[in-house]
Amino acid sequence: MTIRSCGARRAGGLGLAMFLVSLCGFGSSSLLSDGDNKIFELGDVLFESGVTLPDARLSYVTQGTLNSSKTNAVLLPSWYSGNHHGYEFLIGPEKALDPAEYFIVSTDMFANGLSSSPSNAPPPFAGPDFPEIAIRDNVRATHRLLTEEFGIERLKAVIGFSMGAQQALQWAVSYPEMVEAAVAICGNAKEYPFGIVRLEGAKSALMADAAWNGGRYDEPPEVGLKAIARHWASWGVSQEWWRRETYRDLGYESIEKRLLAAESGWLTRDANNLLWQAKMWQRHNVGDTPGFDGDFEKALRSIKAKALLMPSETDLYFPVADAEYESRIIPDAKLLPIPSIWGHGAGAGRGPGDAEFLNQAITEFLEGQGSQ
Repeated sequence: MTIRSCGARRAGGLGLAMFLVSLCGFGSSSLLSDGDNKIFELGDVLFESGVTLPDARLSYVTQGTLNSSKTNAVLLPSWYSGNHHGYEFLIGPEKALDPAEYFIVSTDMFANGLSSSPSNAPPPFAGPDFPEIAIRDNVRATHRLLTEEFGIERLKAVIGFSMGAQQALQWAVSYPEMVEAAVAICGNAKEYPFGIVRLEGAKSALMADAAWNGGRYDEPPEVGLKAIARHWASWGVSQEWWRRETYRDLGYESIEKRLLAAESGWLTRDANNLLWQAKMWQRHNVGDTPGFDGDFEKALRSIKAKALLMPSETDLYFPVADAEYESRIIPDAKLLPIPSIWGHGAGAGRGPGDAEFLNQAITEFLEGQGSQ
């Protein structure tokens, strides 16, 4: 398949406000790309929904060098509203993923605005006419990238946060012989009923704006985007984070000023992209993988990879109890909660000490894997 570089406009200049946006939606500081990504041309792709998308594209970046045996590859799939920059807190010398040791592939999932998305697909698949997407669609597309472009048959690890964690565990189910280790940070192997309802609230806040117009808007539905920003602001961190007025440590004098900063960043996002990613998040369940007939626990028991599950102790999206449950079913799983008041954001290294905790835990996990 064709590989090409892709330049895109930079979404900079928002400073601290964008940091707070990343706290709520957990996108990287660059909402689009700074032109460093490449595009893997997938051709016509049949999605799990039964719709074929012509000329589908997968955006990605690589760091490091693939060794001659092609055994040092680590995959980092993106998360909700984020892109391939999201894991930079884990990458570098003296961090968990040193490019001098690993070949790191960071991918952009469908509907994030860089890979094929409602916002960039031509008619008849533009905007609300874009096909419904599953986490497995992303996994299959990335499998093609790794095998067809790089000849990779074995992954040292798949490491993912939030929706990236959903992808990491799906990888371990879909390709059990390929994945040596899976690290799921603040994310589960399926979306549980509480999370489905929460996401329905976020979607409804956006679609209630009359300007949304069923997804056929000429101008961004700003009222809806501001509403969804406030939704994420409340859920993205913990009750204790708010109780301690941690927003003041970030330079905000009041709750309202903190919320206004969140709004400014969400206004840079495409509404249909956000909705399509949310629906993908809602419907995920590894039990729906072909061959398991909806049996969630059977799918988890099929995992051969060594797994590290790292929920945040205060995550309101993915409670620790769900990770505890999954850790008892996955044959070789370790549960290691992140001690932090930063809720879901702890998994993206947002709070003081969170990045250090994650780097140390993942480093030790991968070193242990290598010694076996």
